[in-house]
Amino acid sequence: MSREQQQLAVLFADITGSTRLFNTVGDTIARKIEREWLKQVRGILPTHQGRLVKTIGDEVMCVFPSADQGVLAASAMQAAVTAEPPAGYEITLHMGLHYGEVIAENGDVFGDTVNVAAYLTAVASPEQIVVAEATFARLSDPLKIVVRPIFRTILKGQTTDTIVYQVLWKTDHADLTDSFFAERSQQLLPADTGGLLLTYRDKSLHLNHLKTRAMLGRHSSCDLVIRDGTASRHHARVELQAMNFYLIDQSINGTYVEVDGRPEVEVLRRELQLEGSGRIALARSFRQNPAEVVEFSRDRRSMFRT
Repeated sequence: MSREQQQLAVLFADITGSTRLFNTVGDTIARKIEREWLKQVRGILPTHQGRLVKTIGDEVMCVFPSADQGVLAASAMQAAVTAEPPAGYEITLHMGLHYGEVIAENGDVFGDTVNVAAYLTAVASPEQIVVAEATFARLSDPLKIVVRPIFRTILKGQTTDTIVYQVLWKTDHADLTDSFFAERSQQLLPADTGGLLLTYRDKSLHLNHLKTRAMLGRHSSCDLVIRDGTASRHHARVELQAMNFYLIDQSINGTYVEVDGRPEVEVLRRELQLEGSGRIALARSFRQNPAEVVEFSRDRRSMFRT
């Protein structure tokens, strides 16, 4: 078993809205689009000394010897799908790139660098390439000119905040204001972790870096007072931990969560990360058609100042 530490740039590139794509054009055409896109990726990688590590559904994971090569390859991928839509269908990509130490083993790579790249991909908007401050610092001066700061965050495993940047890969930046290219004090960037909207009956509660926690249960002191006798007095809490929101059950009967229409998940004396949008039922399974349901929606768009 070969195992060694290396310094690499890790890139995740994902087709935006792939579920909707499959529903719109059908499985056969969608798979053809994915194959054509993967062919484009494979054609671009050698020019930038890149290597395809693996595919994860409609997402690819690649590595490069330098931050510059990673940025150039990501930009080329974005330009390719714009100039030559795979199988004739227009798609958009969102990407996250991070440079740092990885553990390389049997062709795969692991470690915090990979985790950060995956997180950056998750928060990137369509057509965005997103990098963190450590990667920006490793870029050559010509490439630093085409990168702009967009928000601050605290990456998992770190205690201080970092600046996250967007790579301006398009040759025409007419849609961006000139102020982003001016020398600006970095402390002007707001700290913004996005938000989570909780809705129960006629009450809505927005969690973010200003309000990081909400209690759900029957007791009058709870942020959302659930009118169901089977719910515990202090049944579950939702809280922000670094970059993500988690539901933490502390009840007797458990909590049930549906995310984006997928089958429900039972959470009993453990935690579950809340992503996308869905529903939360205290003590009663959705198969029991609970009358009291909390809806949630994860909003990462507010993280960006475009």
